[in-house]
Amino acid sequence: MDRITLRGIRSYGRHGADPGERERAQLFEIELYCDLDARGARECDDLHATLDYAVLHRRVVTLVAEESHRLLERLAQRLLDLCFEDSRVREATVKIEKPGLLDGATPGVTCTQRR
Repeated sequence: MDRITLRGIRSYGRHGADPGERERAQLFEIELYCDLDARGARECDDLHATLDYAVLHRRVVTLVAEESHRLLERLAQRLLDLCFEDSRVREATVKIEKPGLLDGATPGVTCTQRR
């Protein structure tokens, strides 16, 4: 099994359960880990034989900006759904953090799903 990693994704969105959190965009820091068999890419050196992380990155940033959810867990599920749109992905993990929200403490969630 191989792993595609996207760390340090920074996107602004309107997500949160507390009053006012969804009134203006706030920063979210995201990490994605997608496990798949990338043997074909290792053998043929062809981008089409693996997960295109640049495309996935753009889709993550767009989803965070365009959708609005009360819970980080729901946002994490939507990001997992993006990962699993590629049928080669067997397992994915999403970590989402909201920096600067709680007087220096950074709340976050990490969710993992298997196909």
